[in-house]
Amino acid sequence: MARITVEDCQERVDNRFLLVQMAIKRVRQYREGYEALVDTRNKEVVTALREIAAGKIMPEDMSLYTPLPEGQEAPRSEG
Repeated sequence: MARITVEDCQERVDNRFLLVQMAIKRVRQYREGYEALVDTRNKEVVTALREIAAGKIMPEDMSLYTPLPEGQEAPRSEG
């Protein structure tokens, strides 16, 4: 089973405070009825972190975002 870590997410967003804010906002969106952007059977917070690590969720201030290098895949979203 693939594991998601904060370090995986920090490759995209290098500010832990912003990372937490993004995950919390996304969890609230799930509870309002939004659909997940990655296939997963995990809890809401893990799904939010998977989306951030995969580059599906981005901060409003794009200067704080690091895109995936060309040819590199995002962490697998199994589980």
